[in-house]
Amino acid sequence: MGTRGLRDAVVELQPGQAREGSADRGPAEGQPVVILLGWAGCQDKYLAKYSAVYSQKGCTVIRYTAPWRMVFFSETFGIRSLQTPARQLLELLFDHRVESRPVLFHVFSNGGVMLYRYILEALHTHTPFQSLRVAGTIFDSTPGRRNLRGALRALATVLASMNVLLRYLLLFTFATTAVVLRVLLYPLTRSLHESHYDALLKAPSRWPELYLYSKADLIIKASDIEFMASAREQLGVPVKAVDFSDSPHVSHMRVYPAYYRSLCTAFLADCARGLPP
Repeated sequence: MGTRGLRDAVVELQPGQAREGSADRGPAEGQPVVILLGWAGCQDKYLAKYSAVYSQKGCTVIRYTAPWRMVFFSETFGIRSLQTPARQLLELLFDHRVESRPVLFHVFSNGGVMLYRYILEALHTHTPFQSLRVAGTIFDSTPGRRNLRGALRALATVLASMNVLLRYLLLFTFATTAVVLRVLLYPLTRSLHESHYDALLKAPSRWPELYLYSKADLIIKASDIEFMASAREQLGVPVKAVDFSDSPHVSHMRVYPAYYRSLCTAFLADCARGLPP
């Protein structure tokens, strides 16, 4: 399986060695593979800081951030544009010959969740992927329901360095589209394109989930995350949720580095132990 079209994905086969396009067998056979799904507009240098948490434990790390245009526009229009990169990410496990190892997903914000939603679909509907051994999923500052104010804040952050007129044009276009398709026409559009939040609520996965969030988050409501965690727990999913209370959106590791790292590594170890050999 090839990786064409996913040039922005970075694969760290071993600590400190980031490779793109290589299919060498890495060391630490049997160590988990961690797939990081970045927030919209996330630069790889920021995502790499999270890689270090896992590479220091000997894990292979794959990190990828979906293009913000797909997150804010294609998916808002109901175009399932992230389906292809979702499958290509799973194909990377086979390309790098680590498909037999436990897999942990670490998902950031709704930009990561949109991609994760299609990964879940592929894991349960595509034969080659059904043999993958998923150990668990960490959700950082996500998932959130339809929240136009939060989405506009997120998009404004992504567009901060852009020409002012173009920035406001894009924000206006996004807001108008979101209001029409996700608010006024929601009864119709939800039957054509289920929201990512609703899809996750009833996802067939039953591996453990860790929710890292904050009531101070201005982009994703803490109540949305708490509702999701409770609903998943009622389905029999092992759930843990940690409220950092005062750290901003996707900033929990920056504000509480030691605590954040300990939560992630402990969860990884617990999940890996819980998998059958």
